[in-house]
Amino acid sequence: MTSAGKSQPGGPKYINDFSKALAGEVKILLAEVGKLRDEKRALQFEIAELMAIKAKHSADGVYAPGWAPPPPAAPEPPAEPAPPPGPAPGGWRTVHAPHVPRARKQQLALRNSPAPPPPAPAPPPPAPDLPAWAQWRPNPLLAPGTAAGPSASVVVPPPRTGLFGARTPPPK
Repeated sequence: MTSAGKSQPGGPKYINDFSKALAGEVKILLAEVGKLRDEKRALQFEIAELMAIKAKHSADGVYAPGWAPPPPAAPEPPAEPAPPPGPAPGGWRTVHAPHVPRARKQQLALRNSPAPPPPAPAPPPPAPDLPAWAQWRPNPLLAPGTAAGPSASVVVPPPRTGLFGARTPPPK
């Protein structure tokens, strides 16, 4: 049995022809990319040279062949350290309410109003037989775990039941 479409045992002839044509195109494109990269590098170098020439010209536009950039300024010796700042002022400020004058009618009404009633008498002081909060002691009959109170009986919980009620015995 002969195959009419095969030129090599790797595949049909049209695939091999397409691969060769594609490889040729890729080589051409890579060569163009390399040429563009070299042109870019040359242009960048030329721009750098032009900028260096421009930097060597003085402000009057005269070329100075022995031009060199000015030496960097020497750093000044550190000055004597400043004394530490004093304590900061407190954060609390007294704010006085602005004075708002009252209307004349209100002032006249206040002048003509009767004197305010005397203040109510102060409530009588608490009786001396009541203990103060500092003298309060808890009731030993209500404190848990004390022997002074009635004996506490241990409460046993009922036996556990299932989620839906009492458990059913297993089948026999």
